[in-house]
Amino acid sequence: MRTIDPELLRTFLAFADGGSLARAAEAVHRSPSAVTAQMQRLEGLVGEPLLAPAGRGRSLTPVGEEFVVHARRILDAQRDAWLNLKGARADGRVALGSTQDFADTTLPAMLRRFARSHPRVRLDLRIGRTKELTAAYDQGQIDILLAMRQEPAVDELLVLRDPMVWLCSETGLNLPDTDLPLAVLDPPCGFRTAAISALEAADRPFRIAATSPSLSGLRAAVLGGIAITARTNRFLGAGIAAAPKHLDLPPLPVAEFSLRLRPKAEHAAAGLAALLADELPRLSTGV
Repeated sequence: MRTIDPELLRTFLAFADGGSLARAAEAVHRSPSAVTAQMQRLEGLVGEPLLAPAGRGRSLTPVGEEFVVHARRILDAQRDAWLNLKGARADGRVALGSTQDFADTTLPAMLRRFARSHPRVRLDLRIGRTKELTAAYDQGQIDILLAMRQEPAVDELLVLRDPMVWLCSETGLNLPDTDLPLAVLDPPCGFRTAAISALEAADRPFRIAATSPSLSGLRAAVLGGIAITARTNRFLGAGIAAAPKHLDLPPLPVAEFSLRLRPKAEHAAAGLAALLADELPRLSTGV
């Protein structure tokens, strides 16, 4: 039986999730030529072609699509074994700060997985906005920070890039207006700045129709048909959809989120951060 290097599987899944060798190279921090060499090596071990030419890029073959399932299972089993061995006797406290973007979507499943393997570790969760969370992290109150990226930092484990999108109620706007009604968070907010800048650059008349200090308030305003907003696809669902094309809205930039681990953090915190770094790219909707 041939043994497959887990790094080859991680690169293969990075391609499957990202859809291109360039995105895979960025995700695994290797050059495109190194990624290509890894995929050729993996195909040699498997004995079947996993990628096939598709226009200017590559796509998964039927065997490749089937192998994705096996690759995930292998890496999941390896990660669970590592977490259990490291966490069985671990105790103490791990403080995690995250924006609501992740708390409502990808975090619960990963926290459940970590808690199973670290039953004696206390998780202190702080869900809030980037400015407050970053201040708490800088003051040593948080071990792991998952929030909008302010600037490059030496303690970053991961940078996620999610395209910003215009969103509104599935039933549309209830208040037709010559000025586009906009719902935003109170400043400072990167999404607020991006939305206003995009509309101003396009000379699109708008008005601030609703503001809120929290995402729950923003969601209520959008669901009520009061206004549109700019977020990422993580905000979709439960009555919120992409804004219709007839609104002719200007393009938005890409939102950057970073995962940071406090230097000299305890082993349990490092374990949770490693789990997040591995899983978030796969579960991200915008990468």
